[in-house]
Amino acid sequence: MIRSRIRRLLFSNAGNADRMHVADVLRQETVGGLLMLAATFLALIWANVSYETYYEASHFKIGPMDMHHWAADGLLTVFFFVAGMELKHEFTHGTLSRPADALVPIVAAITGMVLPAAIYLGFNLTMDDGYARGWAVPMATDIAFALAVLAIVGSQLPSAVRAFLLTLAVVDDLGAIIIIAAVFTSSIQWLWLLAALAAAGVWVLMQRMGIGNGFYYVPVAVFTWWAMYQSGIHATIAGVLLGLLTFTSNIKGQDKSRLERWENRVRPWSAGLAVPIFALFAAGLKIEIPTMIRLATHPIALGITFGLIAGKTLGIFGGAWITARFTSATLDPSVKWRDVFATGILAGIGFTVSLLIVDLAFVNEEARDIGKMAVLVTSFLAAIIGGVALRRRSRAHSRADQAPAVQAS
Repeated sequence: MIRSRIRRLLFSNAGNADRMHVADVLRQETVGGLLMLAATFLALIWANVSYETYYEASHFKIGPMDMHHWAADGLLTVFFFVAGMELKHEFTHGTLSRPADALVPIVAAITGMVLPAAIYLGFNLTMDDGYARGWAVPMATDIAFALAVLAIVGSQLPSAVRAFLLTLAVVDDLGAIIIIAAVFTSSIQWLWLLAALAAAGVWVLMQRMGIGNGFYYVPVAVFTWWAMYQSGIHATIAGVLLGLLTFTSNIKGQDKSRLERWENRVRPWSAGLAVPIFALFAAGLKIEIPTMIRLATHPIALGITFGLIAGKTLGIFGGAWITARFTSATLDPSVKWRDVFATGILAGIGFTVSLLIVDLAFVNEEARDIGKMAVLVTSFLAAIIGGVALRRRSRAHSRADQAPAVQAS
């Protein structure tokens, strides 16, 4: 007996809690994205007006690290802690808790990471200068930057388009976390790693004991971060680990879970402080004509540019289309394939995680500067092209929504 295939609708059965969560993330990430952009422009202005003072500030040492590394290894851990909690929410109560419903964006995110990496390697695999180490740079999507652009230009887009982009970014974050932990770790100090895991175990035990005051968790979090840093694994992984280990069950006497309460409290610090300060100390590049000219021919720049623009767009669109064509998964009826294509362009905004991977991948300062400049230029290019495309789609949806009302009158 042949049964007809049951078409699963992406996000169509999402509950009110899911929709409210997506809306909350959109609002807060929009503000964070704008602050990050402001910090980026400030860094560029500062570096080009007085590069000496910018260099001195970013290399000013406090304890074991300079300001640049405190921002990348320290403050950015807050960003990854929020990312870890977001992943935990999606895996337990959100769209990723129903893999069949989220199959389209999950596959699209994976192909949207693989194709950019392949394109980058196509430009750099045969190079002898270690350029191939940057293969992971064009794989990331900056959720704050992308959602900020989407909020500005896509007011009339269906909420499912926003949810699609959010799911892409969440899966991208998970991929970036795995890559940073697995690839960019030269040697592991096992005793320190065991100490970090033991501290994470204390984090879980305290929650099981019902300790609700977040103040008591701070020393545990700081020690976990320090032990992870000493282990040789990038310290931001500590943030992800603790985020994933945060409980989603309700605190006794409270109407919200520990994860919801902590995410609401920490996210503003991530969006309003950690990410902008990281951008301030990561994006300060001296813009020189020779360097800009080299972007047109340098294999690192070409790999990043074509990876983020073409690779992301074609990877996301192709992965989504193949999944919808050959499986029982499909898009929400309100989402059109042109929306997916435009969203794929916007996902080419790399920025935060891409800049972090540039620092981790390249030892040579020239390669690092070329990589950062390529990420900045390409991210702004993707924001402009994707913003224009989504603006047109927003207007198309607005006209489609108004048409029935006009006919009825």
